[in-house]
Amino acid sequence: CVGAGNLKHFILFLIYTWVSSVFAICLLGWNYFFCASDECSYTVVIASLARVLMLLCIGAFLFTSSMLMNVCYGMLTGIGTIDRLKKKATNTMALSDEEPVPLKDIFGIAGYHTWPFPIDPVFEDYDRVMGYSTPQRLLREQLRENPNAPREQYPSSTV
Repeated sequence: CVGAGNLKHFILFLIYTWVSSVFAICLLGWNYFFCASDECSYTVVIASLARVLMLLCIGAFLFTSSMLMNVCYGMLTGIGTIDRLKKKATNTMALSDEEPVPLKDIFGIAGYHTWPFPIDPVFEDYDRVMGYSTPQRLLREQLRENPNAPREQYPSSTV
């Protein structure tokens, strides 16, 4: 399942796969279709492998293009794929009030130079982006706000 914590990594995976597919299609197409020298004689096995590889690359290209379009649509509308399918089935798409997902909630606030790298994003407000807060995090924040408070008033001293 793709959620707020790994959406950046999923988008990067799709982009890397899409770029690799395009590169492989261009490379195979150039070598297979536009080779005019005498050194380009292909055996039956090599020609069959090139055709199969071209089909696989085109399949990967089409699949990742479709997935990238789904992810972009979800980012622009704020509606996930399952929610979108449910709303289409019940004919309530016009009633949706979701907001677009800000890019800082996907790629973090660490700067544009970190976007293309598969590192975990740093969020401005982790709890808002994730949609929940853990008790340990709340306890750490309480201790940070009031460091001189006795630890007995807190339910757990595993800080």
